[in-house]
Amino acid sequence: MSAWHDGNPPPLATPAFPEVARSTHPPRILFLYGSLRERAFSRLLAEEAARVMEGLGAEVRWFHAHDLPMKAPQFEDHPKVLELRALSEWSEGQVWSCPEMHGAITGVFKNQLDWIPLNIGAVRPTQGRTLAVLQVSGGSQSFNVVNTLRLLGRWMRMLTIPNQSSVPKAWLEFHDDGRMKDSELRDRVVDVMEELWKFTILTRDHRDFLVDRYSERREADAKAVAAGRPQDRIGREGL
Repeated sequence: MSAWHDGNPPPLATPAFPEVARSTHPPRILFLYGSLRERAFSRLLAEEAARVMEGLGAEVRWFHAHDLPMKAPQFEDHPKVLELRALSEWSEGQVWSCPEMHGAITGVFKNQLDWIPLNIGAVRPTQGRTLAVLQVSGGSQSFNVVNTLRLLGRWMRMLTIPNQSSVPKAWLEFHDDGRMKDSELRDRVVDVMEELWKFTILTRDHRDFLVDRYSERREADAKAVAAGRPQDRIGREGL
């Protein structure tokens, strides 16, 4: 890239929001959870959150990690892997709900994220999508899991909302039928889902613009010039 502009970097331009048609369909929200237990509190928390999200008018879909193989090259075409990636591409926002185990996220949850790379060819199945993070704990309140999920969301270039939910002593917070008891903890879940709904509506039509990067534009243009295809340059030093 140093050959451009006689060795000088290209000038910057002030970003300007592109004109886009506003989407009118319900927000598309994917729910992932991090346990395979029959009565998994991370799933129960996600189900409560999903009820709220559906009440707000969103379309909700689920991925269940049962039968998902461990990340390995020979399973790239496994049906569960293809299902997970297709759901991630479909989504405009995601909710990640995970229990804390040994102070960290579970292997069940991490394996799901490992199967969703930043790039699949020209497709970016997580970039620019909104994200809400939830956790459950068997003991006192902790934020280890939500903090780790935020780190992973940033790495996957998602737009993680400010609010979050951490439910301590989760075994006390749900009725036998799986519904969450009325409490301040449930109120926080509603807060988080409302915020996710708002952020998704506000950003979904601009997500490619919001995560567009100067460094990647320069790299793509340099490759086009090196390959003798200057007409393929993106042509935007700024935005």
